[in-house]
Amino acid sequence: MDGILSQDEINALLSGMDLSGDSGSAGTTDTQEPVSGVSDVIDESLLTDTEKDAIGEIANISMGSSATTLYSLVNRKVNITTPVVTLANWDTVIEDYQKPCVFIQIRYTAGLDGSNIMVLKEQDVKVITDLMMGGDGSNTEGELGELHLSAISEAMNQMMGSAATSMSTMLGKMIDISPPEASLVDLQEFRQGSDIADFLSGTFVKISFRMQIDDLVDSTIMQLYPIEFAKSLYETFISSQAPEPEPEPVQEKEPEPYIPPVVESAPQPDMSQMNSQMGMQPGYGMPQMGMQPGYGMPQMGMQPGYGMPQPGMQPGYGMPQPDMQNMNIQPAQFQSFSGTGNVVAGQENIGLIMDVPLEVTVELGRTKKSIAEILDFAPGTIIELDKIAGEPIDVLVNGKFVAKGEVVVIEESFGVRVTEIIK
Repeated sequence: MDGILSQDEINALLSGMDLSGDSGSAGTTDTQEPVSGVSDVIDESLLTDTEKDAIGEIANISMGSSATTLYSLVNRKVNITTPVVTLANWDTVIEDYQKPCVFIQIRYTAGLDGSNIMVLKEQDVKVITDLMMGGDGSNTEGELGELHLSAISEAMNQMMGSAATSMSTMLGKMIDISPPEASLVDLQEFRQGSDIADFLSGTFVKISFRMQIDDLVDSTIMQLYPIEFAKSLYETFISSQAPEPEPEPVQEKEPEPYIPPVVESAPQPDMSQMNSQMGMQPGYGMPQMGMQPGYGMPQMGMQPGYGMPQPGMQPGYGMPQPDMQNMNIQPAQFQSFSGTGNVVAGQENIGLIMDVPLEVTVELGRTKKSIAEILDFAPGTIIELDKIAGEPIDVLVNGKFVAKGEVVVIEESFGVRVTEIIK
């Protein structure tokens, strides 16, 4: 042709030459080493299948919370599928993402020690940021700028914050993150992953998700974990699932037998000698002053066996007997309960409680949710109730179902028109 090479032709020739040897081998083609320059072999023994399953379960719960948060940001239906956990190296990442992509680095500040990287495609970031700014997701022309990176960093901050909350509940301890950092990376410019992060130089954990946002986004996102961080996450998960050890039973000591103290008794006095000195008869503790033997008080006109004189009493009683024959005894008479007035039965005293306030509740519907579902609540979450649209709502008074009605609007307030009274 004209003897002039274009820049693309020059780059093609240079990429096919071996520049590491002498000048005589400049025309040979390098077919031994890939362009990325990485020849590390993935060591599958670094992570067991059990550890992969546990990490996948943690990621599944975390990304479920993130999907709910992303929905509230873009106001579109978001679906993130079950993750796939594999071991990877830098070559596999380049194969999955040929074009420039966005690397978002997430560092843990509490509960976990380490960091991970989330990788998003450039087109997906443009769609998400356009939706966050109120667009319809079609404004994706032009280059990815600082505005896009700032918006996606804020989205990931909220998404991974909710994911950290879910992990805190699952792992049983407080987990927090620092604000994520987003950057646009052209993977073809990096021959080694260590130029981006140290743990990308060898084998690491790759967690792949399929993310769908209505019909605007349907692609794969990745999370990259260091091996050490993945293992510590697994150990924390296993320790949180282990049952607490039962306390050892406390052995009660047998009570020691009670030994009464030894008390030396004082010498007993000679009572017969004392009685003779005081003029008492043997066997009594008081002198006999006209008493009959065997009694401690003199008999003052009492009949034997009674402690008080009998003033007109019958023998054997302590009170005089009334004359039952001369008493006037009549049967008891009570007022009849049958009302003869004009008062309605059951409302005799209803006027006394007319001013008692009662709480009226209008119930639109009910549903049941698990604790995990309630913890995933966020602005924009839709809760489906057991009532069908247009069905009468329930009116309760102090928790008791009394009527049915329909919702009406009175100026700027809601109201209820009662349509049926429940008997």
